[in-house]
Amino acid sequence: MSDKSLEDVLDSRGNPVEMLRNSQIGAYIYPVVPPEYTNWRDEQRAWRETAVLFDQSHHMAEYMVEGPDAKAMLSSLAINSFENFPVDKAKHFVPCSHDGGVIGDVIVFHLEENKYNLVGRAPTVNWLEFHAETGDWDIETARDDRSPGFTGGKPVVRRHYRYQVQGPNATQILEKLNGGPIPEVKFFNVGRMTVAGREVPALRHGMSGVPGLEIWGPYEQGEEVRAAIVEAGKDFGMRQVGARAYATNTLESGWIPSPLPAIYTGDEMKSFREWLPAGGYEATGSIGGSYVSDNIEDYYLNPYELGYGFYVKFDHDFIGREALEKIADTPQRKKVTFEWNPDDVARISRSMLDPDGENFKTIDLPLSNYASSSYDTVMKDGNMVGFSMFCGYSYNERCMLSLGVVDADVQVGDDLTLVWGEADGGTAKTTVEPHKQTEIHVKVAPTPYSRDARESYAGKWRAAAS
Repeated sequence: MSDKSLEDVLDSRGNPVEMLRNSQIGAYIYPVVPPEYTNWRDEQRAWRETAVLFDQSHHMAEYMVEGPDAKAMLSSLAINSFENFPVDKAKHFVPCSHDGGVIGDVIVFHLEENKYNLVGRAPTVNWLEFHAETGDWDIETARDDRSPGFTGGKPVVRRHYRYQVQGPNATQILEKLNGGPIPEVKFFNVGRMTVAGREVPALRHGMSGVPGLEIWGPYEQGEEVRAAIVEAGKDFGMRQVGARAYATNTLESGWIPSPLPAIYTGDEMKSFREWLPAGGYEATGSIGGSYVSDNIEDYYLNPYELGYGFYVKFDHDFIGREALEKIADTPQRKKVTFEWNPDDVARISRSMLDPDGENFKTIDLPLSNYASSSYDTVMKDGNMVGFSMFCGYSYNERCMLSLGVVDADVQVGDDLTLVWGEADGGTAKTTVEPHKQTEIHVKVAPTPYSRDARESYAGKWRAAAS
């Protein structure tokens, strides 16, 4: 009998680490958006120097929850408090497993009384949908999955377009679009502005270090709205950002996008694994990197380690609360940025040009991850002190950076060693060529790495846990 659920897959494949480390899913694709509009270096440079247009219409799923029990259902799954969360406000929504491991994260928008829209990656949306379907909630839901990586020539249709205008010149561009000053709203609050003759909601947000606005509306209006933004941005040096550069903005601003969902173990999570399909993200995703453990739980991370500790509020009951209460006052690993030694990066890149030398794992530019979830071992004095989890190149900083977690006693400025590449010549992942492991010297740096991001983000929502 063929596998029907994630639980079936785990029963038939054995150790989930072995399964995920040898996944055949291939490279992660940011769908529909062109790889580059100009070139990724200038596109990165524009969010620091002028302005950019991020097209977020395709790579994230949306999940609408509406009804008398919408708030109660969402609150029961979030480490965040839903008190003081009025209409026209958004927040970073983080759910955990029963044992306190992070499942993922999304942004939740409070659109109307008893109506919320959650936008982000599949693991959290799956967790939400499971509880909506299996719980006794008076709600209605609607799901809109991310666009396909390969369209096969078929038209792509989403519920909403979603654009961000970011950068030092963002205000001038937005005021030109609006025909006057844009609404003065606080960070992660929603106002209204006019674009192409239409009133649109506008979230005060920032992904590139300088706050701008995120707007959305019916997908069929998206091309007209985009054209108006592009026209308004011509006099202000605005560039559209392609898929190659898009994901690298988080290297400067400090969000770790894809930790492994903490769902593969635990009796209380079994019903969720039985609900998840055999061909879904959790069953087909991949783990990459030099860190190897036979225990899948060694790849789980709690909210404190990912810098979400200040979100945790014990003013409500939620899944994972008991587990988090036990560790709330204990030392935890913390989120940091790693600055890679340029000579080591050059040595690894040079191996591609030396047919007689050792071949190291290719460092792709500008984004260097080769798995859904990355875990590279970071060492100090021969002992493991953390993981590097998301890596790439910043043209603005002229260096390779990665985001990760380290033990509580590791300090900014410490010199560490990152183990690059996979053991024994590499796994069977399609993104991994035969290679030899090597070491990269890294220096621990603040998170966010960009000074603008550190100083301008309200609530330090991407800063390392204190």
